[in-house]
Amino acid sequence: GHTMWETEDYPGFSASVDAEAIRKAIRGIGTDEKMLISILTERSNAQRQLIVKEYQAAYGKKLKDDLKGDLSGHFEHLMVALVTPPAVFDAKQLKKSMKGTGTNEDALIEILTTRTSRQMKEISQAYYTVYKKSLGDDISSETSGDFRKALLTLADGRRDESLKVDEHLAKKDAQILYNAGENRWGTDEDKFTEILCLRSFPQLKLTFDEYRTISQKDIADSIKGELSGHFEDLLLAIVHCVRNTPAFLAERLHRALQGAGTDEFTLNRIMVSRSEIDLLDIRTEFKKHYGYSLYSAIKSDTSGDYEITLLKICGGDD
Repeated sequence: GHTMWETEDYPGFSASVDAEAIRKAIRGIGTDEKMLISILTERSNAQRQLIVKEYQAAYGKKLKDDLKGDLSGHFEHLMVALVTPPAVFDAKQLKKSMKGTGTNEDALIEILTTRTSRQMKEISQAYYTVYKKSLGDDISSETSGDFRKALLTLADGRRDESLKVDEHLAKKDAQILYNAGENRWGTDEDKFTEILCLRSFPQLKLTFDEYRTISQKDIADSIKGELSGHFEDLLLAIVHCVRNTPAFLAERLHRALQGAGTDEFTLNRIMVSRSEIDLLDIRTEFKKHYGYSLYSAIKSDTSGDYEITLLKICGGDD
């Protein structure tokens, strides 16, 4: 089965009809959660943004504020996420990752390694609009060292997005990486950052093949042997994404749904942010790696309206 997102926009869509139905669902005696869920999960993000505009025009209120006032817990967070523009949603997730005591490095790494340069530019703009601070400044004050440098490079959105690959460059870069790590005392971290954070994914794929030829080692093993801490985690995430982004995200979902307690922060973020990008592929990778479906994992780990909404976003049971 397809996820609802793989279809075109919802047919016969009317923002004003939806806005009115949502208003009724919220204003009635007790909230009609089923109605809210069916409308918000069966529209594309672009359509949901039109509903948000229409709602504001018709009722003089922000839909997300009415949802917040009426719902609670993880279900509320998920529904608000659905009506948030993607770049703003990512900006808010980045802010949350850097708020309070301790930084959620995993979330920072996941967002910054899986977004395209164009998405990163939109996220940075949204971040500044919402928080009146630059994303770079916040990253700078919350992180340090090589990890900070690499995050800032990614946040800049300067990764090459072209699909063309240059074999000569791949050989050259592979040699530079080998000379920067395996082939010297001490590691030249900057070289790893420059190449892994700026080259296109197809280009890096070729570079990693060349690297294996030169060094007889897999780039991931070299990174594990040469580097450490969050910087190592970040570079390994890039390697994983270059090879298979949906598999990287499937692994993150698996971790979020495993063990004691659910990591709803990660679960909501990946389900909502990838729903119109590669959720079908993520589902396929999940089933392939873990032997059971993402759908069944969500079903056994969540409950209530929260579960119903996630399952609708997920789409089919593989």
